[in-house]
Amino acid sequence: MKKMMLGNEAFAYGAYLAGARVGAAYPGTPSTEIMEAYATYPGVHAEWAPNEKVALDVGIGAAYAGTRALVSLKQVGLNVAADALFYSSYTGLKAGLVLVVADDPSMHSSSTEQDSRSYAKAAKVPMLEPADSEEAKLFTGIALDLSEKFDTPVLVRSVTRISHSATPVEISDVPPPPAPSEPPMYDRQPLKFVMVPANARTRHPIVVERLEQVKEFAETFPHNRIEMGDESLGIVTSGTSYQYAREIFPNASFLKLGMVWPLPEKMIREFASRVKTLIVVEELVPVFEEYIRWLGLPVRGRDIFPEIGEFSPHLVKECALAAGLIEEEDKAKAEAAATTAATPQLPNRPPMLCAGCGHRALFHVIRESGALVLGDIGCYTLSFAPPLNAIHTTGCMGAGIGQAHGVAKGGVKDRIIAVLGDSTFMHSGIHPLINVLYNESNVTTIISDNRVTAMTGSQQHPGTGITLQGKHTTEVKPEELVRGMGFKKIDILDPHDIDNLAKVLEDHLNSNQPSVIIARRPCVILTKERHTPPIVDKELCVDCGSCMEIGCTPLIQEDGYVRIDPILCNGCNLCIKICPAEAIIDQQKE
Repeated sequence: MKKMMLGNEAFAYGAYLAGARVGAAYPGTPSTEIMEAYATYPGVHAEWAPNEKVALDVGIGAAYAGTRALVSLKQVGLNVAADALFYSSYTGLKAGLVLVVADDPSMHSSSTEQDSRSYAKAAKVPMLEPADSEEAKLFTGIALDLSEKFDTPVLVRSVTRISHSATPVEISDVPPPPAPSEPPMYDRQPLKFVMVPANARTRHPIVVERLEQVKEFAETFPHNRIEMGDESLGIVTSGTSYQYAREIFPNASFLKLGMVWPLPEKMIREFASRVKTLIVVEELVPVFEEYIRWLGLPVRGRDIFPEIGEFSPHLVKECALAAGLIEEEDKAKAEAAATTAATPQLPNRPPMLCAGCGHRALFHVIRESGALVLGDIGCYTLSFAPPLNAIHTTGCMGAGIGQAHGVAKGGVKDRIIAVLGDSTFMHSGIHPLINVLYNESNVTTIISDNRVTAMTGSQQHPGTGITLQGKHTTEVKPEELVRGMGFKKIDILDPHDIDNLAKVLEDHLNSNQPSVIIARRPCVILTKERHTPPIVDKELCVDCGSCMEIGCTPLIQEDGYVRIDPILCNGCNLCIKICPAEAIIDQQKE
């Protein structure tokens, strides 16, 4: 029996079938649904960790204890977890550990564009890359087997199109292996697992030798395969690029790589000897092409295809036409198809804060303060755009507070605010906030607490007191953490009370000590709160545009006045507080 599954669902299913019983992640598009799907299976422990480094440490610990583990993350999350990846490569494991990392070519939801194959190379660990959901299922189980066979963590690379596309998956009739009847004793091996320099020096040669063994295995790995066709053109590729290249070059010969690190030297040499022209089709970093050139083989790749952005059948086709790789009769067909399938120009629809969002009121007041605002990753990052224009920097998770402290130490005249969300605070905001206090800068930090990890789909985090699997547990309160650090000046408020917010913010910005404001208002998507929308009195409206400066979708500027779309509006009434002409009327009070 087959079932349509997203790639992310298939990764989770494959891990479950292969006996992974511990899973950990931090939500991050395009990888979020992996752990959400995994959490639904019986007999597993799945969790949202505070950040990706913690998640990987949890997975490593489970594997040390003899339990197979799954860790999922996106490419920038692997940056956070890199320290754990490298030490686990040295120590090895007791049971299998697979890291599914979802890259995001073209940065659909990311701050940087990265290729995680580079991490596999640097950490000297194997990496597999599936081309559809069925392979996503298979490769996750294979990765766990390889992890135990070679005593190493194994990476499985996804990309947005694999993670978020659904293709058929074979449903297994064989039940997953049962959990042990009684817990095993921990296998204590300090010389293997304690990475003091003396032990690490003895482990490094083992890591290098292990990689050579995996390289030999790659030569016979069944998912590295040669598919011979027309010998005039040979294509080395993997993942989604294989699917696109197959569509554009249906008659070519292919070396389809399922293991994308280490690479099978003998197989590559054999394939190259059988074709006249050798090209590489790979997204982002030219990992395959550089390796093939290192082997001394003539190959083309980056002179044909770009190193920036996501591939598509259309892009591969256009590059092939420009390089003369498609025959004249095929060229005419391709051009005709391209004309027929031309995508109409759609209007630009930038992302924006939801109607009733607490971040909107907060950033309206922040903008009016004139302060310099060092931002972070979350829904509130959207406040950088017009008409709010309220954030001046965004780097990576937790960077805003550290940047604000550095700016303060740099001696600028501006009053300085650092802003981050409640989930980001738990992820990586605690340590830089300690630094602000310890190294003494008068930065005002605002924790915009909407009670959920909103941007990736309303996942729980330690501040909500609810686990991924729905268990109510200890709620970690930001205000208690901040007080425990030693902060004296702390205020908790509702950002929709804009008069009070403005008064409190001014007090904090004029203070000569580090301070924290917790702006707490639950996410409107989470609460689904909806009230009667206000209306605009056309006679009173002077069309001054003040309400339009908050960038709320239901507010629509007509000829000479503003109207409110009652379908889009959730009745938060922020616009009533903004309007200087008192032209917006609260129908709930009528």
